[in-house]
Parts: sequence; structure tokens; C-alpha cells
Amino acid sequence: MKKKLWGGRFKAELHETAKRFSYSLAVDHELLSADIKVSMAHALMLGQVGIISEREAKALVKGLWQVLASLKKKNRCELIHEYEDVHTLIQYELEKKVGTIARKLHTARSRNDLVTTSTRVYLKEKINTILETINQFQSLLIAQAEKHKNVIMPGYTHLQRAQVVLFAHHFMAYVEMLERDKSRLLDAQKRMNQCPLGSGALAGTSLNINRNYVSRLLGFERPTANSLDAVSDRDYVIDILSAVAILFMHLSRFSEDLILWNSQEFSFITLDDQFSTGSSLMPHKKNPDMLELVRGKSGEAYGNLMSLLVTMKGLPLSYNRDMQEDKKPLFRSIHLLITSLTVLSGTVKTLKVDEANCLKASKDSFLFATDVLEYLVKKKVPFLEAHEIVGSLVKKALDRHSSLSGLPFDLYREHSSAFKKDVFDLFDPQNSVQMKSSGGGTKPESVQKQVRLWKERLKAEARKIKKLHHRGQ
Repeated sequence: MKKKLWGGRFKAELHETAKRFSYSLAVDHELLSADIKVSMAHALMLGQVGIISEREAKALVKGLWQVLASLKKKNRCELIHEYEDVHTLIQYELEKKVGTIARKLHTARSRNDLVTTSTRVYLKEKINTILETINQFQSLLIAQAEKHKNVIMPGYTHLQRAQVVLFAHHFMAYVEMLERDKSRLLDAQKRMNQCPLGSGALAGTSLNINRNYVSRLLGFERPTANSLDAVSDRDYVIDILSAVAILFMHLSRFSEDLILWNSQEFSFITLDDQFSTGSSLMPHKKNPDMLELVRGKSGEAYGNLMSLLVTMKGLPLSYNRDMQEDKKPLFRSIHLLITSLTVLSGTVKTLKVDEANCLKASKDSFLFATDVLEYLVKKKVPFLEAHEIVGSLVKKALDRHSSLSGLPFDLYREHSSAFKKDVFDLFDPQNSVQMKSSGGGTKPESVQKQVRLWKERLKAEARKIKKLHHRGQ
């Protein structure tokens, strides 16, 4: 028996070097469950329209269940050089279970429409898993924000101390970013919700199939509209790789923040030993290696996106074997993302915040220069004039090696008669955050309101994701 789904017009077997170069089971074995699910739906459809008998359809479905159970127990390494791809593996394992009836399963389909359908089925489920993992990570960020709701720290622009903010406000910024990431994944999931099966190799089929029936069985919104596009489209894979790459950019930025805060120069947080490593030479070192690895792995996520964009950019319609190369970067990015989110979740859950050091850094009086500027604006001093006045006071303080709050009141009065002695009340971190009354700012009441809203929102999203998981099973 030849373990491939083609070859009738060939005189010679594929060269061993060519086999090793082209066989893809080592990678697309991951589609096993999805591919069998798609084959079950196809078998039921063939029986429903009378291309095969209902008895044969039921036998194929039963056999496919048996194949799935048996292959899950087998070592992939034993199979990768024997079968060309996951579709071939399923086909010939099915023949062992149900005999020659298995040869009817491939009626009215090609590997071209089969693989893209299976990949979509796989991705629809994986996206739900990713959404769930992001949701859990967001919940941990919120838990830390709530736990440390009174902690004030310097906020930075250009990595220079800028204004004081709540620690919780900083963490909640990443909750917002991650929500945008989830929306991109949901958008991609919505766009891929069309079923390519029935498109054949590229032109459709003359057999009386029912594409709507298969589409409904597999949970798709509708069949694809154009068979040429259906078998050659990998936009949905690029969508996912793009969303994952952007998500990794956010995870990398978050990791960089924690790396800085964990350093002795900042000392805002301490990472748990469970998510740190040591040095092989320097006994005193405790390194944030997990965060650095997440930061580093963002490059791999970017590379996975670029590899498929480059693969697809020159391909004529319709299917080309180059498209086999879509799955390796896709699977790598998905596994990399879920692992990274899991590691970051553990890191966030176990980190400790040094409230005293955060407060100490927040008392740098130059952090309140903008508050002094806005004080003058409230006194009807034109903004640019107020900016110049405060800038001049900052220069005086630097020249005198003084703090901004250490300058004498007389000097303030020399710069503007609008100053009263209450200007020195501004040099208080609590007062500063409390005054940020604009929507979305770092005022404690505003931040806690956001924390409460997000807790409820994530609970609702978690319930929705759970339902999607249930539907996909």
C-alpha cells in the first residue's frame, strides 16, 4: 500500500531526499483533532446528500473516532517519515479501521480545501484558549492594582521622571492594551468564520454536495464564496500572527517596565525566586531572566509574521505548496504566546511592591513642576507665561543644588505675584494624584472605579469565552 493520496500517473516513487524535504506530518500533526472533526462533518454530508449511504457515513464517523483515539496514543516521531501529512495519516489509519469504505471519504474534496478548513477549525478553538489566558493575566494585573491601590510612584516619559502616578494606574494601562489585543483576535476569528470545504482543489465540484450543511456542522457562519480564494487564502493566519506580534510588543514593554523596577536603581518591586535566576559566576546576582526571555521572544513572534508575509507575497492563484509553510510559524507563535502569558502571570502574581521606595522616589519635588504650572494657570496666568516661570524656577533650583520645594517663597514671588504660600502644598504626592480630575487620569477614585469596572467586565468575558469553548467542542 502506498502511503500517499496521489501517484497513479507517476512511474517512480518520490526520492527519499524529496520525502524528507516535503513531508509535513512533524508539523501539521497538530491539526489531527481538527482534521478528523472536519472529516466527520464531510462524511455526514456525503451520507446526507446520498453520495454514500447513511450506513457508510456512520461507519466512517465511528472509524474516525477510533483513529483519533489510537493516534493520540502513538508517538509522532514513529510516523513522521512514513506519512506525507496529517491527511494521509488519517486516511490510511481509517482504512485499517473500516476497510475500503475509507476510500470514499475523500470524495468531493481536495487536500487544498481540507487543510484550510482544518486550520480554521483549529484556530477558532485556539483563539478561545488565548483569550482565556489573556483574561487571566489581566485579572492578575487588576488584583495587584487593587492590592496596592494607595501606592504612588514616579511616572516616566523618555525614561525621565515626569509626574507622580498611582502604581495601580500603571498596571491598568496594560489591562487596556491587552483588551485591544483581545479585540484583534476576536476580529480575526470573525473574519475566518467561513467554511472553505467544498471548494475542491480550486474550482469546486460537479458532485451534488451540501456546503451549507457542512458549514453548520463545523460551526461556521457560512461557506466561502469563491473557491479560488478559499483554497489560496492565508489572510486569517496572517491576521493571527499579526495580532500575536502586537500582543508580544505589549508583553515586551511590560517586561521592560518590571525589569527596570526590579533593578537596584529603581527598587520599586522585588521578583520572586520562582521567576528569577542566578549567575554562574557572581553569587550575589538575582536576574529577571523570565522577563528578559519574554522580551527576547517577541523577536521570534515578529519573525513568524514576516516569514508568512514573505511566503505569500508572490504566489499566483490558487494553491501553491509554499502554503504548507504557514503552519510552522503559526503553531510556534501560538505556543510561544500561551507559554509567555503563563510565565508572566506567575511573575505578576508573586512579585512584591516596595511601597517605601516608591514613595521616596515620588517625593522628588521636580515631579510637581507641572502642578505648579497648572496652579498659575488657575490664577489666570497664560499657559506659556506660566511654563516659562516654572522653567526658570527649576533652573534656579538646579543652579543652587536645591529642590524645587526648597526654594524660598520670596523667590517664587519674584517670578510671579500670583504665587501664594499654598503653592508648597503642591509638593505632596497624595495631593498631586488627587488633583488629576480629568477622565482617565490617575486620581485614586477614578482608578478604583476602573478597577471595579474591569473586574466585572472580565468576569463577563470569562463566562462568554467559556460558552465559546463549550460550543467548539
